[in-house]
Amino acid sequence: MTGDPFAPAPAASGRDVYTVSRLNREARGLLESRLGTVWIEGEVSNFSRPASGHWYFSLKDAGAQVRCAMFRGRNAMAGPPPRDGAHVLLRARVGLYEPRGDYQLIVDHLEPAGEGELRRRFEELKRRLAAEGLFDADRKRPLPALPWAVGVVTSPTGAALRDILHVLRRRFPAVPVVLYPVPVQGEAAAPRIAGAIALASARAEVDVLIVGRGGGSLEDLWPFNEEAVVRAIVAASMPVVSAVGHEVDFTLADFAADLRAPTPSAAAELVVPDAAEWLRALADQGRRLAGAWRRRAATWREDLTWTRRRLQQLHPAVRLERESQRLDEFDGRLRAALRLALATRSHQLATRRGELASLSPAARLADLRRRTEVLAARLPPAARSALQRQRSRLGGAARALQAVSPLATLDRGYAIVTRRADGRVLTDSAAVTVGEEIEARVARGRICATVTGKSD
Repeated sequence: MTGDPFAPAPAASGRDVYTVSRLNREARGLLESRLGTVWIEGEVSNFSRPASGHWYFSLKDAGAQVRCAMFRGRNAMAGPPPRDGAHVLLRARVGLYEPRGDYQLIVDHLEPAGEGELRRRFEELKRRLAAEGLFDADRKRPLPALPWAVGVVTSPTGAALRDILHVLRRRFPAVPVVLYPVPVQGEAAAPRIAGAIALASARAEVDVLIVGRGGGSLEDLWPFNEEAVVRAIVAASMPVVSAVGHEVDFTLADFAADLRAPTPSAAAELVVPDAAEWLRALADQGRRLAGAWRRRAATWREDLTWTRRRLQQLHPAVRLERESQRLDEFDGRLRAALRLALATRSHQLATRRGELASLSPAARLADLRRRTEVLAARLPPAARSALQRQRSRLGGAARALQAVSPLATLDRGYAIVTRRADGRVLTDSAAVTVGEEIEARVARGRICATVTGKSD
């Protein structure tokens, strides 16, 4: 078969035939949409945890069982894995594993069945106190960098106290510890714990307080979920560190405290610094301080030397010598400037005299007189030469004019004939008619005539 495995098979005679994949897919959708998330109680059996870290088990009662899966991202917050036969309370989504058609529960929360009522009381009280602002982050106080004394509210015989004292002695043995012994389990524990916190606040003999105990079930840790303990932590006059149970355990005291520690030992690590680190820091600060003082002393010595030289430079005798030397320098520069100015003025005066002499009228008149005498001597020969050249040109022009003059032609017997009516020169017999008057100019005089005949 090819194509989409979830697509419906072709209808035969109008029937809607399902594939197995389509049937499982739609069944899964119906289960998840109709039932959603449910709380269910039963007994664990066939528990397994493969290398992937997921949990697979069956949940059963006297009459039936259902397969369950709790994936690694959720079971990491569930504490130790349940054992076969354990009675548990689950919160899960109802689903179906399509490849095998197995109906199953996808678990997102698991707890022992007896803790269900306590868990509901925990959630209800948490919501109410959070609404009052008792868990707000802006009311949290920072821990002192180095407390003068550390208070511990816990059982005097528990392992939590031994762990806290061991860490405090190792990290900063100089800090004193004040114990406020209380029971940490049972119905009488909560009021005793709240009273010890109030007592520590009233005495004000410590500046940070650790409240906690070792691990246990939700029922064992319940005194630290009581409202009286939460309000006592909020009202404490010093910062409070909550150190209840193990890292996966959470109580309302953790939310109310200024800081939550995952374990009592971790709380001791948080409230005091490491003495060795402080000693190293102090030694480093001492070295830095000594180096800073050496640099400051060197700077002061340099300043003192500079000030001494400055005072020597500003001594009246030194200043008088320097000003006297400057006076001599100015005197020399003034004399040199005067000599230079005098030489410049002398040169300018000589230049102006030369310019004045060149512009004098007497010199110009003498020059004009010489030029006039030269021109007067050159004028008669030039005039005679020019006159001779003009005479020669005139004679040549007259000869040329005589050569082209019509009068010379007339001297050879020719005549110029014009029509008397308009004085037009006649060069063609067709231009006149018989009987028309004409005039002929000869070398000496004119002849008037009438045309009596013509030929071409």
